[in-house]
Amino acid sequence: MGTRERNSGQRWGVAMCHGFSGTRSSVAPWAEGLAARGFDVELPLLPGHGTDWRDLERRRWREWTETFEDAYARVAARNDVVFVAGLSMGGAIALLTASRLPVAGIAVVNPGLDFYDWRVRYISAIRLIMRTAAPIEEPSAPEPVGDEGDYSITPLAAVHELKRLFRAADRALPRVTAPLLVFKSDVDPVVPPSSARRILRRAGSSHVDFVPLHSSSHVATRDAEAPLIVERTAEFFARCAASAASPTVGA
Repeated sequence: MGTRERNSGQRWGVAMCHGFSGTRSSVAPWAEGLAARGFDVELPLLPGHGTDWRDLERRRWREWTETFEDAYARVAARNDVVFVAGLSMGGAIALLTASRLPVAGIAVVNPGLDFYDWRVRYISAIRLIMRTAAPIEEPSAPEPVGDEGDYSITPLAAVHELKRLFRAADRALPRVTAPLLVFKSDVDPVVPPSSARRILRRAGSSHVDFVPLHSSSHVATRDAEAPLIVERTAEFFARCAASAASPTVGA
């Protein structure tokens, strides 16, 4: 999605990440809304996604983070100011990236860092005797858009990798210092509220905004409050860019 130069002369770019077993369509309204407001948005498809569960089963969490960091590098090469954003697992990847690379701001929607199911604690052993499980049911999930692949079952090897990713993101939170915007749905059957609470408590961000979502489920970027997410993200990133461009007093 193309770059526009702003009145300030700055070009603003966003690297955006979808979630576990999802595809770019899950965050497309968010990406398209920001692009319409002049942001250059890069939205990679993570390895093992958009195909089928057997492909996902073979992937490792570092493949996902490396793919996203490659997208970040492309955005950084084209723009003066770079932001990261993500939904669910993509929120964890965005936060981990922000702990490693310079970003002007971060926006996450229903970010993942924890699980409802206590059995995930033992996933490293369970995956050795049980290959798959039924996916989490989300009654109000939006209808698929296009070919999102076959994820009618969930490979437990991939859940093990997801747990490892969440652990890495959690450890990195104190090193996340950029301004942070967190959206969290009141009702979310996929990611427990403990994830957002942990991020808000442990992130080292200089400024944190929290926006509750009262009318959206997990994939809020394609739910009733998707326009609100776009608007609040654009406003937040604009403030972040203005702050980054302001000279330090006494410099």
